[in-house]
Amino acid sequence: MDLGVGGFSEEQFREACAELQQPALSGADWELLVETFGISIYRLLDQQTGLYEYKVFGVLEDCSPGLLADVYVDLDYRKQWDQYVKELYEKECNGEAVVYWQVKYPFPMSNRDYVYVRQRRELDHEGQKIHVILAQSTPVPQFPEKSGVIRVKQYKQSLAIQSDGKRGSKEWSS
Repeated sequence: MDLGVGGFSEEQFREACAELQQPALSGADWELLVETFGISIYRLLDQQTGLYEYKVFGVLEDCSPGLLADVYVDLDYRKQWDQYVKELYEKECNGEAVVYWQVKYPFPMSNRDYVYVRQRRELDHEGQKIHVILAQSTPVPQFPEKSGVIRVKQYKQSLAIQSDGKRGSKEWSS
């Protein structure tokens, strides 16, 4: 597998595009969690860890794909609207941009933190312009674990966005 910047392969970007076109929910016990405002959220229980994997599909009206992708990667804007952000910033480590994100949890739970790389690309997939953002945890010594904070070591995210043919965006996220 040919890995590019951030450790992401061309195949991973193409898989995100393909799932946007044809959501893959078969072969597993995906459960529809909620359906609202044109968005469907599914979850799948990982029996080994007790954690859930989520997939989100839908159309956001009056929001262009480029704007939606810009908002998604804008860390400063996220700090403005997300009340659960304790720390969120990007730092260069070994020539790569690495994101540190600490999320506040209420007592008696502990805060969680994430250290990850991400990459954004615009692709032409079957004649459609698709914005793809991939992210995954990465271990770097510049971000040691903090006492009292639980490090999420298996974080991964895929997001694909294209025009809905009108003024909105069709999106898929996992």
